[in-house]
Amino acid sequence: MPGVELKPRHRRPHDAWNSTVLSLYSHCGTHMDAPAHVDSDAYGIDQIPLDRCYGPAWIVRIPDVAPRSLIGIEHLGHVAEQLQPGEGLILATGWSSRWGTPQYRDALPRVSRDLAWWCVNRQVRILGVEPPSVADVHNRQELEEIHGILLKGGVIIVEGLTNLEAISSSRVIFAVFPLKIKHGDGSPVRAVAIEE
Repeated sequence: MPGVELKPRHRRPHDAWNSTVLSLYSHCGTHMDAPAHVDSDAYGIDQIPLDRCYGPAWIVRIPDVAPRSLIGIEHLGHVAEQLQPGEGLILATGWSSRWGTPQYRDALPRVSRDLAWWCVNRQVRILGVEPPSVADVHNRQELEEIHGILLKGGVIIVEGLTNLEAISSSRVIFAVFPLKIKHGDGSPVRAVAIEE
């Protein structure tokens, strides 16, 4: 995986134990963004309360999303009326199946400005997506705008989700816990959905 390097440090039987040196890009794989990701003066990943990382979330399935398209409020269907403040929103686009191809990063579907503001105004606790970003990684203005709207508006962002097709429920308990990196701008996470 890009951004990950694993080097053996100790190995049995030569050493008394096995250990590995991990080198991780803070936004590799399935990861969480902290407000410090777009604002150096904002709080880091270590200051996100753990109760914000666990709770109910809606899964919205958008299987026919086109490359480079914008995901809007209209894609949410009935969830737009049912989502309550403090709940999470997971956009299941099937995009993770493109992992390992140039399209995964270069043609990803993005969160529209309207949807980002909707999430803030509806007090969405956490927004999860399958692509490696909620915005076009090649468009600095869009990256700063969408991340800024969400993170400054109190919405936790989780990017690079996978295996959403294994979930049959439309509402789950969703848990994502980051590493406690002092003033970290982001962290790889282990994402878990518990079907109710």
